[in-house]
Amino acid sequence: MCTAITYSANGHYFGRNLDYEHSFSEKIVITSRNFPLVMKNTDDISSHFSLIGMGVVSNSFPLYFDAVNEKGLSMAGLLFPHFSYYHPPKKDKVNVASFEFIPYILSRCESVLDAKKLMENINITDEHFSAEFPPSPLHWIIADKNECAVAESTKDGLSVYDNPVGVLTNAPPFPSQMFNLGNYINLSPDFCENEFSGKTSLPHFSRGLGAVGLPGDLSSQSRFVRASFTKLNSPYPDEEQKCVNQFFHILESVYQTRGSVITEKGELELTQYSSCINADKGIYYYKTYDNSSLNAVSLSDKNLDADVLYTFDLVRDWRVNFQS
Repeated sequence: MCTAITYSANGHYFGRNLDYEHSFSEKIVITSRNFPLVMKNTDDISSHFSLIGMGVVSNSFPLYFDAVNEKGLSMAGLLFPHFSYYHPPKKDKVNVASFEFIPYILSRCESVLDAKKLMENINITDEHFSAEFPPSPLHWIIADKNECAVAESTKDGLSVYDNPVGVLTNAPPFPSQMFNLGNYINLSPDFCENEFSGKTSLPHFSRGLGAVGLPGDLSSQSRFVRASFTKLNSPYPDEEQKCVNQFFHILESVYQTRGSVITEKGELELTQYSSCINADKGIYYYKTYDNSSLNAVSLSDKNLDADVLYTFDLVRDWRVNFQS
């Protein structure tokens, strides 16, 4: 499964652990402003904001797992089994396939507020991208420097929820996750405002005893509580290096090591990669399971007015800085 978080420190940061039993040969993908996004049901998008994120390119289309656009709006899709439901195309809706959702939103919206307005009339469709890539059961976290939201497509349609903690894992639905979190945290009325102000919110966790009493397993609900605890009790550094370093340590609190989770098919689920995006600068930092060294790709390093996709293979091999 997966965990995603936002982090407002010396700027706005966004990222995730992607937990799965195998890699998808994912790459860093930059979509330049004039690369045509060919959509299944809506008008093609020929000119748009540039994007950088992690994903797979197939048939000249960027299948993003997570990304940020040049305006600082970030988005990630996380597995949402048993509850996710995609619908057939509807005549009275803007029909967007699940695999198109991230580029559709990030190519057009500057903020969470923009995304909320756009999602009011969206229907997430059940169409296949290809035989190789059938629809994955997902829900999505969307964030900018001021607020965060969660989008979930169920049998009732597309629901959008405010996310005051800036954390998302997997099933159950987001309202149930927040209800369970109430067993460990007192969400005061001004909590959301403090959380995105760059100040230390310090909610009512039992601080003197550290994490005593918090769930320690790797289930979705436990990771949601533990990531919230670690993030919300984290100090807010004032330097880029410290912010990125702290971000990865927060993700480590819900990291899946090989052998800790075994799927029903007997496969070993692990954290394939961890990412931290500086959404203000468009810098994508990442680590992989076999390479814990820090790697980065910057949106500003390429010609963003081009009509191409730029891709970067992940640095996966083990690297050691020997001292002598």
